[in-house]
Amino acid sequence: MKILVCISKTPDTTAKIAFTDNNTKFNEAGVTYIINPYDEWYALVRALELKEKLGGTVHLVTVGGADTEPIIRKALALGGDEAFRINGDSQDSFYIASQIAEHAKNEQYDIIFTGKETIDYNGSSIGGLVAGLLDLPFVSIAAKFELDGNQATVNREIEGGEEICTVQLPVVVSCQKGMAEARIPNMRGIMAARTKPLKVVEPVAVENLTEVVSFELPPAKAGVKMINPDNVEELVKLLHDEAKVI
Repeated sequence: MKILVCISKTPDTTAKIAFTDNNTKFNEAGVTYIINPYDEWYALVRALELKEKLGGTVHLVTVGGADTEPIIRKALALGGDEAFRINGDSQDSFYIASQIAEHAKNEQYDIIFTGKETIDYNGSSIGGLVAGLLDLPFVSIAAKFELDGNQATVNREIEGGEEICTVQLPVVVSCQKGMAEARIPNMRGIMAARTKPLKVVEPVAVENLTEVVSFELPPAKAGVKMINPDNVEELVKLLHDEAKVI
């Protein structure tokens, strides 16, 4: 069993969001970066559970500069066996997916796991693009993944219920809450991660199909209005005229 987990670097959820260069770049001053939670808590941990149960190896891949290496080392500390950093610098989903797919072509993975989305861009596009570029089946926003031989059973949450899919390996799956329980690296894992292979690979030539023109913060929240519970007419008027929810 050979599994690839796609890892992204994202700002910590407590980071203060601000932009520079005329609102075209994220201001990284004072920002702490973490492994994208969907990649770590669900994709990576489920891959490690499968390895522990069935044997095999778990590889990690990220697209980014040297500043992503501490994030990859943490993923290795959790139990990944080997990591690859594709030395590219782009936020274009097609570019990133193309680099991952090019790497995966040479490694013959049985399963490729991604998080359902990153918590900064929320694009939810990498898994589907990788699957398309590799001509593999894709199951999105999976909450459960079980394996019986060469066949996977994948549970997905859908509007009003649950969908259960079966698919033959190899497969690409994007993972969400429910796939696994978060883990914390222990001291043994942290020490071992220092000597595990982290290979830097130069990117293939791929054209960016999108670019960020500008960022915009949401409008500041208005102050809270207190309404007497007996004054239903005023509440309805505010919901209709100001909140515009009815």
